[in-house]
Amino acid sequence: MFSCRWVGCRLRYLVQPLGTVEPMPTAEPLSQRTPQVGVDDLLGSLSPSFRFSEVSFDSYIPDPGHPSQAEAVEVLRGFAENVNGAGQGSGGFFSKLFGRGAEDSAPQGIYLDGGFGVGKTHLLASLYHACQGPKAFGTFVEYTNLVGALSFRKTVDVLSGYRLVCIDEFELDDAGDTTLMSRLLRELSDAGVKLAATSNTLPGSLGEGRFAASDFKREIQVLADQFRVVRIDGEDYRHRGLPEAPPPLESAAVEGFAQEHYGDRTVVVDDFGPLCEHLSQVHPSRYRRLIEGVDVLAIKDVDTIDSQALALRFVVLADRLYDQDVKIVASGVPFDQLFTEEMMAGGYMKKYYRAVSRLTALARAGQMGEQAL
Repeated sequence: MFSCRWVGCRLRYLVQPLGTVEPMPTAEPLSQRTPQVGVDDLLGSLSPSFRFSEVSFDSYIPDPGHPSQAEAVEVLRGFAENVNGAGQGSGGFFSKLFGRGAEDSAPQGIYLDGGFGVGKTHLLASLYHACQGPKAFGTFVEYTNLVGALSFRKTVDVLSGYRLVCIDEFELDDAGDTTLMSRLLRELSDAGVKLAATSNTLPGSLGEGRFAASDFKREIQVLADQFRVVRIDGEDYRHRGLPEAPPPLESAAVEGFAQEHYGDRTVVVDDFGPLCEHLSQVHPSRYRRLIEGVDVLAIKDVDTIDSQALALRFVVLADRLYDQDVKIVASGVPFDQLFTEEMMAGGYMKKYYRAVSRLTALARAGQMGEQAL
């Protein structure tokens, strides 16, 4: 039995006059794209994505059941004032908390810790928009990619000229990244750059369950020392009070459904197997360019991923799709079965839960006509 929400969505499409929209041919599948990304592209992309391009502290709606959300907004407003130079030398609360007038060992940054779906990226992007430049906003992997493209020293030289560096989805997947980012953030902090980050894991616990974190306690502690933690509690707003994700379509119906409902937009159709194989050959730094111009992604025969390396790449793809608000139409297993039970309970579980949350929101938007929050 269809829900009223689903029936309303279907009726909106059925009452449109026939012949008013000329279906556009599907665009080149992602599995056949070979995007190239240069250094200028990497630097130019260090700003909030389309989804977060116009957010603000005022557009963030705190959950009254979780006071830490409203408190985080106020702390971030104060942090933005400090970045912009307001009240320097005033000896006020935020100057003492974050400013250079504090002890030399005081953190130069702020770290938003909380579960997936509580609006951390929204708040981080709001901070970015509230601060004067020069400034940078990117995911953890985008900064590691920048180091790979520019070299460590050049990256430090470039970012040291910024007032603010925002790092979204701060996750440490291996010991090399731990050492790299601890050095980078320490040097940026020493240069007076303000730092802001989001993650699902406290900075002192990064790396737990993924590699021999005990062997890198010093580097992890260096990371933790750069930030003052602001905890944000709450439920996943993407699914707060909303129905379950729509059931997957039949494989033969995926392309027709996408064209029927989105014939005036750019639709890309991919088979899940070839798409996954292609992802393993394309560096995650190119995924933003990989999906450029795509409005709707139709995926046939989604299956459970049993390779950790591929699963982590698919997480990056899910983040980029969500950033650009790409609707999804799919057949195969539902997205809550995309990763194995072992993965969903392992060291990367928070990444996988975030990906499932975001993919489900995009599938709901694609197949039920809802806004992907």
